[in-house]
Amino acid sequence: MDKPIRILHILQRMEAGGTQALLMNIYRNIDREKVQFDFLVEYPDKQFYDEEILKLGGKIYYSNVRNDFNIFKFIKKLKKIIKENNYKIVHIHTYSIGYFCLKAAKECNVPVRIAHSHNNQTVHDLKYLPKLFLQRIYTIYANNLFACSEEAGRYLFKNKKFKVLNNAIDSKKFIYNEEVRKKRREELGLENSFVVGHVGRFHPQKNHKFLIEIFAKIKEKKDNAKLLLIGSGDLEIIIKKQVRKLKLQDDVIFLGNRKDINDLYQCMDVFLFPSLFEGLGIVAIEAQASGTPIVCSNMLPKETEISDIYIKLDLKLPAEEWAEKVIEIASKNKAKQNLQQNIIDSGFDLSSTVKKLQNFYLKAYQRNIEK
Repeated sequence: MDKPIRILHILQRMEAGGTQALLMNIYRNIDREKVQFDFLVEYPDKQFYDEEILKLGGKIYYSNVRNDFNIFKFIKKLKKIIKENNYKIVHIHTYSIGYFCLKAAKECNVPVRIAHSHNNQTVHDLKYLPKLFLQRIYTIYANNLFACSEEAGRYLFKNKKFKVLNNAIDSKKFIYNEEVRKKRREELGLENSFVVGHVGRFHPQKNHKFLIEIFAKIKEKKDNAKLLLIGSGDLEIIIKKQVRKLKLQDDVIFLGNRKDINDLYQCMDVFLFPSLFEGLGIVAIEAQASGTPIVCSNMLPKETEISDIYIKLDLKLPAEEWAEKVIEIASKNKAKQNLQQNIIDSGFDLSSTVKKLQNFYLKAYQRNIEK
C-alpha cells in the first residue's frame, strides 16, 4: 500500500469534547503511514483540535448545516467530497444528520459505513424531538455498528449486533505525580484548598446546575473549598449567573478548554460528575487513572467502575447528601494511588483500542479492494 487509506469522520465539530478526545487520542497514535483521518464537521467555525489535525496530515471540511438547516446543500457537498477523495470508509459520530450521511455514502458506493453510538441516553424535551426521531432511523444505511459501551450500543442499536470500542486514554500521562500536584496548585493559588474538579462541556447533559448546588453545600461544610470547571459551551453564561447568585464567584474557577487536563487532575482532591447520562464518560476513567476519587451519577455505565475510589449516587438524592459523600471519599483517599494497571486490565489503555480500530480499518479496506 503506497499511500495511507483515508477515513472520513463526520461529527458536529472538533471541539474539546469526549468523542473528539477519543478520536484525537487514536489519531495521534495510529500508524499514519497506513491510516489517515479526515473530518467533515457541521459548523463553519474553527475549533479546539483543528490546528493539530492539519499538522498530523488530516483534512477538515467545514459546513454550515447546523446554522442554515439546508440538508440538501450539505448532502451535495458530502457526495462531492466522497467522490473527489474516493473514500472507502465513512465513520459517523453524529445522530442528528447521521441517517442522511450514511444514505449519501451508500449512494456513492462507499463499501464501509460505520454508525457509532457515544451515549446511553439523550435530553428529552420538545427541542430534541427531531433528534429522537433521527436516532431511530440512524442505522438504516450503516453496515457496521460501533459503541463506546454496552449500554450505549443497546440504547441506540437495540437488538442489532455491534462492536464495543472502548474510549481509551494514554494511561502513562495520568500517573499521579506529587511534584506536578504541588506546582499546579501553586499556579492556581490552591495550596491550602479542598479542590473539587469537573471536566465537561457546558451542556444540559453534564448537569452543571446541580453540580453548583452540590458545591454550595460543600462550601458550607468546608470553608476552604474551591471548584475547578474545565470546559466551555452554550450554558457557561447561565452557570456563571448561578455562581454569582450564590455568591460563589471567588470559589468557582472557570478554566475553559485546556490541553493540560492530565496535570489538572493532579490538583483535585475529588472529581464530581453528576451527568444526566453518559455513553461512557471517559473523564471518569481519567480521574481514576490519576488517583483522584470520583463521585458520579448512577447514569454512568458499569464499565467506568474500575477502582475502589469510585462512588455512584442517585440523581434523585439531594445536593446535601452528594456533598457529604464528596467530603467522605476525599477524606478516605488522601494518599493518591497509581492505578495504571487498573486502566490496562479494564481495557481502557490506548494501545489496545488503537490496535483494534486500525486492524478493523485495514481489513475492511482490503476486503473491499479485493472484491
